[in-house]
Amino acid sequence: MASYQNIFTQIQLRGPAEMGPALGGYDFPRLGKPGVSYWMGKIGNAQIGPIYLGGLGILSLMFGFLAFEVVGLNMWASVGWNPIQFVRQLPWLALEPPGPEYGFQLFVPLAHGGWWQIAGFSMTTSVLLWWLRTFRRARALGMGTHVSWAFASAIWLMLVLGFIRPMLMGSWAEAVPFGIFPHLDWTAAFSIRYGNLFYNPFHCLSIVFLYGSTLLFAMHGATILAVGRYGGERELEHITDRGTAAERAALFWRWTMGFNATYESIHRWAWWFAMLTTLTGGIGILLTGTVVDNWYLWAIQHGYAPSYPGTGVVDPASLPGASQ
Repeated sequence: MASYQNIFTQIQLRGPAEMGPALGGYDFPRLGKPGVSYWMGKIGNAQIGPIYLGGLGILSLMFGFLAFEVVGLNMWASVGWNPIQFVRQLPWLALEPPGPEYGFQLFVPLAHGGWWQIAGFSMTTSVLLWWLRTFRRARALGMGTHVSWAFASAIWLMLVLGFIRPMLMGSWAEAVPFGIFPHLDWTAAFSIRYGNLFYNPFHCLSIVFLYGSTLLFAMHGATILAVGRYGGERELEHITDRGTAAERAALFWRWTMGFNATYESIHRWAWWFAMLTTLTGGIGILLTGTVVDNWYLWAIQHGYAPSYPGTGVVDPASLPGASQ
């Protein structure tokens, strides 16, 4: 199975299904009979299947399904098992973490945050198993493990939000609730409580890398599509033996920007920018409340932000009764 298509050409070449290299004697079999889809071929490769789950993949899906069910059933129960209200209020429904009175207690009563703990444990286990699966599959195929480490950066942020920071703060109540708008509300309240995250330098770095990632991916994708009529999407060939597509792309960026990344290095640029988004974001969240109590006052103290007169912002540590 092969397909060739870009913005100028929508030709789908179809042939025998690509089954991949032979599996080892102890590997699980690949699942699903390969087929082709015209509409999937419009946006990617037209071949669907087979998929290799293996033991790690099956376990990951089991724990993921458990987390999904625990969250979903708790949300449904919160509206009296009314299916209409469940659908209507779904964006606002939440599964909240344990309250501050339980601290970082290992086992909390189910109705008071225990279900949140079970869902969080199941989701984390599912994600970590899937990470291990990506690592092992890459090694089995003789690939680099770049995808796994990029995934690990996102997992780092998730663990900081749901486990590492609450552990350091000594309270599950510091963790993020499950839910769409409740999650966003938590983010807004978190920023207000700690003096505005916009003054957190690691948050700033995270936004820089986030915007930078979108720009780099858009620039790279646009460049390859622009030279697609010269076979520009066959990037590996152009890395080792530059053809007219690579030459034209290089000339374009030298003429418009004075500098161009190579066919190989642009992927390193994009990988680093995307990975550093969640890596620096996680560091910024981890420092909030554990090291810095008010980012605005911290920014004033370090010459990072001007001291606006009449703001009424007071250092909490200077208030009566504050721990010294």
